Amino acid sequence: MRSAAIDIGNTGTKYGIFEGDALVKQGYFTGHDLPQELLNQTFEQAIIASVAESTQQIAARLSVKGSVLTLSAQTALPVSNKYKTPETLGADRIAAAVGAHYLFSDHNCLIFDAGTCITHDFIDKEGSYFGGGISPGLTMKFNALHTFTKRLPLVERTESDYPLAGQTTQESILSGVLAGTVGELNGFIQAYSEKAKDLTVILCGGDAGFFESKLKGRIFVIPELVLIGLHRILAHNV
Repeated sequence: MRSAAIDIGNTGTKYGIFEGDALVKQGYFTGHDLPQELLNQTFEQAIIASVAESTQQIAARLSVKGSVLTLSAQTALPVSNKYKTPETLGADRIAAAVGAHYLFSDHNCLIFDAGTCITHDFIDKEGSYFGGGISPGLTMKFNALHTFTKRLPLVERTESDYPLAGQTTQESILSGVLAGTVGELNGFIQAYSEKAKDLTVILCGGDAGFFESKLKGRIFVIPELVLIGLHRILAHNV
């Protein structure tokens, strides 16, 4: 059975095409023009999640024999959601947690989604999702330092080594944003490791590659995690 999973984010839209349980194609687009891979075929089922805008326009353009499921706080989940305000929970966050539990069902999981914002989420091996945190992403931090001060320059992120102790204003910003955020994530890993044994740490999102080699312990980078979680939620509802 062919199905589609679509994740509408703050800066663009990811999509995955599944044959049964296998993710056979994935992609990314911006704007409202769907790629031909989605327009040129008919799906048995589809699921759409959004943190940014209505899903109706995309849903109306898909060719789906069955139903198009829009992920919401009322959608049945294959995990237990302990979040106090599920109606405010980002669809990408719960989908990532579902995907993590599906892939690592015998482990407690800490998920970092490093994109426009950096979120962390915790789900235990029993499948109970407990929430996590939201903080500004790397680009947002650089922009904020420039926008909300009078003299600090807008600094571009570097993929090379950055100084721990900056000796110029630019180096100091690089240290504060990059080294500071790495320290932030490593601090969360340490704190959750003390509370939960068998902790598996998973990275996804556009900046996952930057953090992969800088975090402590064994890290799994799974860019398609949210799509996998969406597909599992879809399967739970059909």
